[in-house]
Amino acid sequence: MDTLQVAPIRNLDDFLLASSRFQVPDTSNLERWANRIVSNLLYYQTNYLLSAALIFTLVAYIHPQEMALGMVTVGVLFGISFYLQKQKHEVKEFKKQHPAFVFCLLVVVSYYLIYKLGSIVVFLFGVTLPICFIVLHASLRLRNMKNKLVNASEALGIAKITPMGLILSEIGIETDLKSL
Repeated sequence: MDTLQVAPIRNLDDFLLASSRFQVPDTSNLERWANRIVSNLLYYQTNYLLSAALIFTLVAYIHPQEMALGMVTVGVLFGISFYLQKQKHEVKEFKKQHPAFVFCLLVVVSYYLIYKLGSIVVFLFGVTLPICFIVLHASLRLRNMKNKLVNASEALGIAKITPMGLILSEIGIETDLKSL
């Protein structure tokens, strides 16, 4: 954890405005599309975090009670999951072998509980709207040379590990040189 480094904020011009270039990805080449997404997630990670926080805060401001209920429910579920992973070796091994399944299971159980509590629309809007924005931007934003160099240096181990790199490796997506 002592090598963890927060990526710098990319300027708004590069992120969204004049100098940014967007193009619909080639859906026939899924590997290239996935590589673009991973590369952009790593390069613009701080911008994505700030954008997600802004969108989430806006939705929470409009519907505070529903968002609070949704956050508590999901927090309790993830807390139970974390506790079980630390206490039960079998649970930890299962998560290690099937990380995407465990994550999807937590999302489905969260969805069910929040639905039963009546706050699903607000919570989904507050959480999925930032995720949709991030995935849409990462899919459409063409990579520039600086983006490729920064990501290659992280893959080679020259740069320090970033939070997005940890998140991607936690859900089973490796950021190596072939994906850049």
